[in-house]
Amino acid sequence: MLRLTELRLPLNHAEDALRPAVLARLGLKDGQLKNFTIFKRSYDARKKSAMVLIYTVDCEVADEAALLARFAGDAHVKPTPDMDYKFVGQLPADFYAGARPRPVVIGFGPCGIFAALILAQMGLRPIVLERGKQVRERTKDTWGLWRQGELNPESNVQFGEGGAGTFSDGKLWSQISDPRHLTRKVLNEFVKAGAPEEILFVSKPHIGTFRLVSMVIKMRAEIEALGGEIRFEQKVTDLLIEQGPGGKQVRGVTLASGEQLRTDQVVLALGHSARDTFQMLHERGVHMEAKPFSIGYRIEHPQSIIDAARFGPNAGNPILGAADYKLVHHASNGRSVYSFCMCPGGTVVAATSEPERVVTNGMSQYSRNERNANAGIVVGISPQDYRQDGKSEGPVSPLDGMAFQRIWESRAYELGEGGYKAPGALVGDFIKRQRSREFGNVMPSYKPGVTLTDLQQKGRGSLPEYALEAIREALPAFERQIRGFSMADAVLTGVETRTSSPLRITRGKNYQSLNVAGLFPAGEGAGYAGGIMSAGVDGIEVAEAVAKDMLGL
Repeated sequence: MLRLTELRLPLNHAEDALRPAVLARLGLKDGQLKNFTIFKRSYDARKKSAMVLIYTVDCEVADEAALLARFAGDAHVKPTPDMDYKFVGQLPADFYAGARPRPVVIGFGPCGIFAALILAQMGLRPIVLERGKQVRERTKDTWGLWRQGELNPESNVQFGEGGAGTFSDGKLWSQISDPRHLTRKVLNEFVKAGAPEEILFVSKPHIGTFRLVSMVIKMRAEIEALGGEIRFEQKVTDLLIEQGPGGKQVRGVTLASGEQLRTDQVVLALGHSARDTFQMLHERGVHMEAKPFSIGYRIEHPQSIIDAARFGPNAGNPILGAADYKLVHHASNGRSVYSFCMCPGGTVVAATSEPERVVTNGMSQYSRNERNANAGIVVGISPQDYRQDGKSEGPVSPLDGMAFQRIWESRAYELGEGGYKAPGALVGDFIKRQRSREFGNVMPSYKPGVTLTDLQQKGRGSLPEYALEAIREALPAFERQIRGFSMADAVLTGVETRTSSPLRITRGKNYQSLNVAGLFPAGEGAGYAGGIMSAGVDGIEVAEAVAKDMLGL
């Protein structure tokens, strides 16, 4: 097979136009092209009146060697790389003949799912411990918060089967370096679990919440069929750590029930909101460090405004779907403001996991056909910004970021006037630093509801002053990139605090904790991923490291 890249066709090209285009580009007669498949399809929207689709195509031709020789030096005609996943080792037939302990995976979000899946596919029979419920029960609890304002701290947007990614746009792309094509393994497993095959070739694949639910159930079933075990409502409250001549070694975990499980390999796929578990790990001396993250609001516009700004006369074209955006502004106070987790045709959702705190996030279904577009508009902060000891230098406690998040989440609950309603403001009023009194043409989608207020009131603001100042400056600046972005009745809903983990559970080159052997920090909660795709890839790499450790490779 050979790969042809940068094949450009008009947006509205005929269905049968691709094959002739491949033949013309390669200078082949029809019989010389045996077969072809689309590897990737993206678009170029720089000229809105003349948008084009850009294809990458894998081709099977009659004389591949001769064709590659003819196109030697052409960067757009190359051999198709080998993207098949290869396991790191072979499990001996008698591996579990004795009393050898099985690996334990804590957490069953995207990272934990793929860590457990790879271990199961290798025959290593992982035990997964998930503090939340199975995904369908968890969905009922989550709707309980959204519709009745009733929070279950152990079953919500953050905790339960599928992790936080289940209630999201289901984005399946990432900018991580991927020389081993592990993202392809993730996509292939999702397709096997019921995702549409188009995720294999569209440039920005997504799935949406409803489809993710059924896929997660199928992936769980495969892990179990391969000898894995998934235990729900099993919260880990302690690690069993042994001090030996070579240093600390994990020897097991303790559950909230008091049960102890013996194991020499523990994958920490906790997610970014397992604050009580972070506290426990810190108390046990597991090496961790404070890291930067971001805080801000969700912003909502009519999706039609975004479509028109991004696609012009092609807005509404079914190939393009609902438009997204990615924005960055460097404010005069030195802060960076950027769009985060943009959800076309979606809703803003209540994402708290702790009582009397308000957290926002965004979600879309596969169709992306809701009236509003939403995105986080967030400001980057550093550990020095959120340190709690009042000092101006020296190391920051890894737990200070959690304390900082809680301050603003509690403030949001107060400003929303209870019941998990979120505080909100119209963009025009926010820029003018005044209280919003009534909604305009944009109605917020957040449930249980939005309380209009002054998000910047003195001594009781919803974010630190430097963040408010930076966002006030950024909104009109974004108008220059997306016409209508700073429209007066667009809605800001607060607060967005859990953009990523506030700490990193530091690991070495072997993916193990720096100071506890057998402990494998992984995914978003450990500070090594951000989103479904990167978390899944990290889960694969950590599972490989666990397998090597168990097999002595």
